[in-house]
Amino acid sequence: MIIGVGIDVAEIDRFKASLERTPGMAERLFVDSELLLPSGERRGIASLAARFAAKEALAKALGAPAGLHWTDAEVYVEDSGQPRLRVQGTVARRAEELGVRGWHVSLSHDAGVASAVVIAEG
Repeated sequence: MIIGVGIDVAEIDRFKASLERTPGMAERLFVDSELLLPSGERRGIASLAARFAAKEALAKALGAPAGLHWTDAEVYVEDSGQPRLRVQGTVARRAEELGVRGWHVSLSHDAGVASAVVIAEG
């Protein structure tokens, strides 16, 4: 059963400018594994913008309650290339309240825009 659906888009250049303008913003939005590739290099801005869109979409799928912490949701990619969500803390508590047992995530970026869809399934 679908409990919630969220969608969000982020203009990549605007997101990049926000990160550059606001020191420490990336660390407030993302956990280390989202910021860095397995090689240790910094992840590209389009990929970060898509992950940000996924976190916004996740909040919408949960009803956009106040008090969710950005770093309580982690977007990661399985070896198969499929994006997934790992939740803890404030996000996990809200998901549990709603009866969420699983997530479906889709990420994309093209033509200067990153987008994400999140489905919360019970």
